[in-house]
Amino acid sequence: MSMRGAGIALAAVLALVASSVAASAAAVSAPVVLFPAFHLTKLAVAVRDQATAPECPRSGRFEDWYHNDHPSTSFNQVCQDKLLTLRYDPDPAKPMAARFTEQPGVDVRVQDYGRTESAPFYEPLYSSLESAGHVRNEDIRVAGYDGRLTPDMGDFLPRAVKLIEDTYRDNGDRPVHLVGHSNGPLYAQYLLTHTTRQWREKYIHGFTPLAGNMPGQGLLYPTLFTGLNVQDFGYPSTPENAASSARLYLAAPTSYMSAADPEVFGDREVVVRDTSTGRDYTPRDYQRLLVDANLPVAKEIADHYIGFVRFTGPRSLPDVDVYAEKGSGVPTIVGAPLANLVPGQVVGPSTPFITRDGDGNQEDITNDAVVAWRAMPCFHFELTGNPGVDHFSLPSNPNVLNRLLTNLARPASHCPT
Repeated sequence: MSMRGAGIALAAVLALVASSVAASAAAVSAPVVLFPAFHLTKLAVAVRDQATAPECPRSGRFEDWYHNDHPSTSFNQVCQDKLLTLRYDPDPAKPMAARFTEQPGVDVRVQDYGRTESAPFYEPLYSSLESAGHVRNEDIRVAGYDGRLTPDMGDFLPRAVKLIEDTYRDNGDRPVHLVGHSNGPLYAQYLLTHTTRQWREKYIHGFTPLAGNMPGQGLLYPTLFTGLNVQDFGYPSTPENAASSARLYLAAPTSYMSAADPEVFGDREVVVRDTSTGRDYTPRDYQRLLVDANLPVAKEIADHYIGFVRFTGPRSLPDVDVYAEKGSGVPTIVGAPLANLVPGQVVGPSTPFITRDGDGNQEDITNDAVVAWRAMPCFHFELTGNPGVDHFSLPSNPNVLNRLLTNLARPASHCPT
């Protein structure tokens, strides 16, 4: 054999060995199901004969997700806001989750549910898992959800349970590791606390929340008045868009689930300052805020959904191994001064927002709250800080990803029931 032929043969052997090592590593690592952040799941919206907004197209389609690379040329942002604003039925005979419906003629669905294509923001995470031998849509799957809906709505729970069970069976009956980012851990925590200990023992390997928004964040309170455009998470620049976006968030139950829970925050931060009266509102004042703003429906929804996903106390612990990550050391908006309490406030770069330390999106109060899980008997808990790493960089941070790969290969704790 020539030297060139020997070199080719050696390269082939080395490639085969590397492939075998990667496959072996994946075989001993847990499969992953990802719960994406707020509005980082692709939503496909079909509109047929709508009459909610006569100034908008009667029929058509558009997509709704952060950094949408297929923005609609037919439905502008205001039209999208109006058509995605949920209808609320105040009938007290109905369970709260059943009171919300779509606008007539509007159908909203998660696009490519279960597949990595449904949440493209996490490409670096998928690639890192692939480098260790994991395979997209086989042992890397995504439990996407409609960012307007809380986990008691939209068949979230049965669909996510089925996805996890299918992932378990399709990968040699290997327990599944849950990874969540931002609001995603709220949905994962809801699932973990609405399944049995026996089910978790069989199907769940562990849980990695990346900046889990467990007790909510202050930023959501001013968003009820300013709105926020999902396309770039920027504030609307016109009164019309600010009003349409604010109405969308006022009607969405996740606005309140994601807002700072006064049981955790108390009065430790100002979330809204009404400059017309000089009055400050903290999370503890949320009811007075909504009463002063003459928003009785919002108060009704808020009373139910603020603090909705329980995460403290013996009955609300996840009871699986937890490897939490957080960022810190980045100025973080937690509140805003508003000219008044009328929805549709326009804010911009010159607005003197109220800030405190955090990860650029969630304050330290939010990110540190998960330490309540140290109370879990037997199960492993750790919270790793990443100074200088911002909220949206956590899922692509090399140190975070390396720890994730290590933790996927760890044996799960087996604790007595």
